[in-house]
Amino acid sequence: MSWSGFKKAVNRATTSVAQNLGAMEKTVDREYEEEERRYKVLETKVEKLYKEAKGYLDSVRAMTLAQTRIADTVDRFYEGVSGGMGYGALKYRESITKMDEEARTLLDANYRAGVLEPLARFAGVFPEVNEALKRRQKKLLDYDRLRAGVRKLIEKPSDDASKLPRAEMEANQARDVYEKLNGQLVEELPKLVDLRVPYLDPCFEALVKSQLAFSQDAYDRLTSLQQTMGQNSQNVEGAVENVLQQMRDLTICGGG
Repeated sequence: MSWSGFKKAVNRATTSVAQNLGAMEKTVDREYEEEERRYKVLETKVEKLYKEAKGYLDSVRAMTLAQTRIADTVDRFYEGVSGGMGYGALKYRESITKMDEEARTLLDANYRAGVLEPLARFAGVFPEVNEALKRRQKKLLDYDRLRAGVRKLIEKPSDDASKLPRAEMEANQARDVYEKLNGQLVEELPKLVDLRVPYLDPCFEALVKSQLAFSQDAYDRLTSLQQTMGQNSQNVEGAVENVLQQMRDLTICGGG
């Protein structure tokens, strides 16, 4: 930072402290404050939406990976069993493996292109806007400081008659710079906020379509496995209890 930049930073910090203590008048623009508040709400919501949308994709990937591990374990459990549920375990593993592959290719690619990447680009606008907000705040502090200097010279005139007109000129220049930035933000911040709807509409549609396609594919694949399960699978509780009783009847399990 240059010496000039350092002096400006110190002056702005001093002005901010003085205003917080009530020792210096602070320019207030209610219209700007409202638009800035709405923008900050938008920024928070978009960043949260991106985080949650990414979390969904990560969760799907974790789920399909867990399903693949379960399917592999179940298939090994039925090793040596031909037909019946042994065949069902094999088909289950094949279906789950295919679902996992599609989640890593089709779902991942489509979801990123239609949802995550557009949201990331939207969020990428915020750093530039925030820089504009910071510039506006800096120029406001400069203006308030110079304005306070003019008032001080009016209340307590200097022996140097040129000081007041020079201070007034500097204050007017600072006011013009501030008002230009402030006006741009008051005009453009609401436009940015309003653009969220047409921008997010296709992202939301892509989100729903991606979830629907993945869920429908999973449903179709798992439903087709019903044909390999047989009728006995309809009474799971009874079948399990029957086998448990057979286990209890074994001598090594405490039977007679």
